[in-house]
Amino acid sequence: MPSKGKHRRLKSISLTRGLAAAGTGAAVLALPVLGATNASAEQAAPAAKSAAAPPTYVVAAGDTLSKIAREHSLSGGWKKLYQDNRAAVGDNPGLIHPGIKLTLGEKSPTKPVATRASAERADRSEVRTTLAAAPAKKSYTNDLDGWIKESLDIMAQHNIPGSYEGIHRNIMRESSGNPLAINNWDSNAVAGTPSKGLLQVIDPTFKAYHVPGTSMNSYDPVANITAACNYAADKYGSIDNVNGAY
Repeated sequence: MPSKGKHRRLKSISLTRGLAAAGTGAAVLALPVLGATNASAEQAAPAAKSAAAPPTYVVAAGDTLSKIAREHSLSGGWKKLYQDNRAAVGDNPGLIHPGIKLTLGEKSPTKPVATRASAERADRSEVRTTLAAAPAKKSYTNDLDGWIKESLDIMAQHNIPGSYEGIHRNIMRESSGNPLAINNWDSNAVAGTPSKGLLQVIDPTFKAYHVPGTSMNSYDPVANITAACNYAADKYGSIDNVNGAY
């Protein structure tokens, strides 16, 4: 909070009278002389006290409006804080971006500041905090369990149906869990397009149902599972509905 300044009242410099001699010949006339004065200082009014600016707060990673309102004991809680800063926060009070400057206790005139540029203009320490607090990328084990779980997450992003049990059951039937399995003797192999990978997908089908973000190698476990499930969803509604050759 800005400190309240103390203003000293300027002391008026009093008028002093003296006598000055002015004359012609022997006659002497006594005239009053004004002492040094500061007319402008006498007439100046005390400086007006400047209004104290309302306190502000820069949003950091992990902050919420309720947390900020609680830590600063704001009257009206997070709802009042949101109303005062709605122009800066936007329409969703549950989503506040690091780097936004909030006014505490007074309506903010600023417009939404939810861009990368605004975050980069935030204090350097705030930026470091944001980067340090960023959630770690989800990791998966490099085995059948991990491949299925990663495929399921990718499928969820693309609205491809399927369950862990359905995928696992079909993998065990098709390849016994060997991602390098290849069928070199059936009709597909004779036609020059052998079935490959965990779910035994031929290359034309893999390319047609490949899911963006996964490898273009049909032997890649996650890419193979995801493409096969995408194909099964198109032809059978879900990989869960596949119980034999497909």
